[in-house]
Amino acid sequence: MSYKKQLCFGVIIGTRNYFNSALAKDVRSSLLETLTKAGHSYVILDEDQTATGSIETREDGIKCARLFREHRDCIDGILISLPNFGFEIGIINALDLAELKVPILVQACDDDNDKVDLSSRRDAFCGKLSVCNNLYQYNIPFSLTTLHTCGIDSKEFADDLDYFARICRVVRGLNKARIGAIGTRPAGFQTVRASEKILQANGITVVPVDLSEILSAANKYDNNSAELKQRLEEIKAYAHVPEKFADKLKVQAKFGLAVDAWIRENEVDATAIQCWDSLEKNYGCAACVSMSMMSEKLLPSACETDIAGAISMYMLSLASGQPAALADWNNNFARDRNKCVCTHCGNFPKSFVKNPVELGTLGVLGSVLGAETSFGAVKGKASAGDFSFFRISTDDNYGLIKAYLGEGEITDEPYGMDGCIAVTKVNNLQQLMKYICKNGFEHHVAMCRSRVADVLDEAINTYLGWDLYRHI
Repeated sequence: MSYKKQLCFGVIIGTRNYFNSALAKDVRSSLLETLTKAGHSYVILDEDQTATGSIETREDGIKCARLFREHRDCIDGILISLPNFGFEIGIINALDLAELKVPILVQACDDDNDKVDLSSRRDAFCGKLSVCNNLYQYNIPFSLTTLHTCGIDSKEFADDLDYFARICRVVRGLNKARIGAIGTRPAGFQTVRASEKILQANGITVVPVDLSEILSAANKYDNNSAELKQRLEEIKAYAHVPEKFADKLKVQAKFGLAVDAWIRENEVDATAIQCWDSLEKNYGCAACVSMSMMSEKLLPSACETDIAGAISMYMLSLASGQPAALADWNNNFARDRNKCVCTHCGNFPKSFVKNPVELGTLGVLGSVLGAETSFGAVKGKASAGDFSFFRISTDDNYGLIKAYLGEGEITDEPYGMDGCIAVTKVNNLQQLMKYICKNGFEHHVAMCRSRVADVLDEAINTYLGWDLYRHI
């Protein structure tokens, strides 16, 4: 599942016969209009299928569950709206029998102080407690709106809907996710080993391919083919290419085409590539610009066959709708203990970098293998602004997925290092580094250019059940 801007929500409008069901009809109309304006679709029982046009009785719940099951492949999350107290029997039967295992948001409507007579009052404030109590009893995970009650047409609910949609993208995006492992893990990077079995137990499939297959496919592209010419123009539009690397650009473009074709054939959501150092030795270019361009298109690509790193990037892109990058927690920044220089050879997506992107040769590998075999690195410094950092890891000692998460800022301060550079500032950074070291996390970290820690926190703690450390 690639990034989906439009989602489909199963909608439950709850009501109770002691209250005015006309209130439920108004809320139904407003909620569906709100979803449509936000660009989403929905699945909901027709009004004439229940006595009140809403979900109240067990029979109503059975009808709703049947409808949801018929659309289980397209429903990304469920919205429960309580225009009045709501009858938990219908709602809980709908959810229990549907068995969709998707995120659920519970919303309840405000009462107005001048409308609390028997024909106008809602009592949804109280009814929400009853519905949530039932969800807890049935062990059905759910999310809540920011305010206990709010109006469907309020800014608060609009923000809650956006937040919930991001949670749904993360949870549903990981369901049956396919992560491409292009090439074996470099021998010198035991730190990025990951358990395919633990990932599979969490619904994530690793799809491997030998690097030789990709290189063989790359070598079959004709130098004069229209496809190759188009890719060359795409790279030139993406980054400045010094004239002396014109011949090497064809090599780089062929590799990118071969990777793209393999991704399409295997329906892969993110990739981890053996960029170090077989590609340079056996093919004659770096993978960086191809990886950068994929990440920019929300198809994250991680270095050094870091499978868990690719998943971390993918989750950040799902949560933010923005490109994600992978970098090392690499250098202290003078004696400022809350700053760290995050860097990688040259894989940052273009939107991370404040200046026009230029392609060059790898720094570290280039000094060892030679510039002629290491062209393709993106050069640039990340622009200033907010960022979120995130990392998952498979822990074989305990048979689980663990993760850490937090937010900070990228500064404008200069730093005299080659490659992709981000000078980061994180509160209590020394505490974070201790946690990473003590708990066996890798040196790679994924990052995106917005604050989405709350989204990932809710997705992991409420729905995924992984072991998470939230850094503050």
